[in-house]
Amino acid sequence: MVTIDRTERIAVGALIGLVAVCLSAAVLCYQARLSALDGWRDRNARVARLQAASQAAPRSGDQTPGMVAPATAFIDAPTSSLAGAQLQTYVAAIADDAQATLVSSAITQPGRDDPPGTIRIDASMDVSSKALQAILYRLESGTPYVFVEALTVRPSSAQRNAEDPLLRVTLGLRALLRKAT
Repeated sequence: MVTIDRTERIAVGALIGLVAVCLSAAVLCYQARLSALDGWRDRNARVARLQAASQAAPRSGDQTPGMVAPATAFIDAPTSSLAGAQLQTYVAAIADDAQATLVSSAITQPGRDDPPGTIRIDASMDVSSKALQAILYRLESGTPYVFVEALTVRPSSAQRNAEDPLLRVTLGLRALLRKAT
């Protein structure tokens, strides 16, 4: 009969422990991999459902299928000259509401990099700093969409008080035309 001495028993026990640790590590890695794969599949399924829902969502009444913005976002005029005049009138009304003095406004030619239907104007006005904030907010947040592309501010020659002095502001504005039928 073979007898195992104490050191051999310790070596065999250590070997069995090492094999058990290696097997448990392999099982844990496999379980983590399966868990990650399940999470990935769940995320892909959610993304696919969201994509299907966004493609099937009905569009609002004043949008046509090819447009992203509502129809009110554009200046509706048969020609670019009339659209420029409408934009000037819109800016003058906003300046008047904010108690600013519109000094001048002029239609400028679109740049060669501008897409067709771009309307540009330059507008100069005397305005207080609080009113300027209100004007810029209304221009950039209202409809039609008006983009402030240039802004020059300097002290006005007509001063009224030291607390809120008048500023001479020159705005370079851009809007988009949607030709009326």
